[in-house]
Amino acid sequence: MIIRSLDEATGTPQDVTGEAWRSRRLLVRDDGMGFSLSETTVAAGAQLHLQYRHHLEACYCLDGEGEIENLATGARHRIGPGILYALDEHDAHVLRVTRELRLVCVFNPPLAGGETHDAQGGYLPAPD
Repeated sequence: MIIRSLDEATGTPQDVTGEAWRSRRLLVRDDGMGFSLSETTVAAGAQLHLQYRHHLEACYCLDGEGEIENLATGARHRIGPGILYALDEHDAHVLRVTRELRLVCVFNPPLAGGETHDAQGGYLPAPD
């Protein structure tokens, strides 16, 4: 059984920041669960161009407001408390934040823990 608090991840290699975001990875690849789980905050005013070519991601919004745009279709969807979005086709997207977002994010395959976005807005596969 794994019991871990957000405070325990804070200030460790699993507390990762990038341009306008912070992700505290609570479960990572080495935990052996087959997925990773993070609490991620994205700053108000952020506009992130992202595409996870090597991972599938699902995000559940706990707090904040924004929208996600699917770049293939142009469809835009409101993000707010109680809303889940899942990038099930490695979707290229833009995340626009109007009020700081607080998300629970799940990745498959799991993140190793210290990843940051590459030039295409995704994570490279975790090294073996």
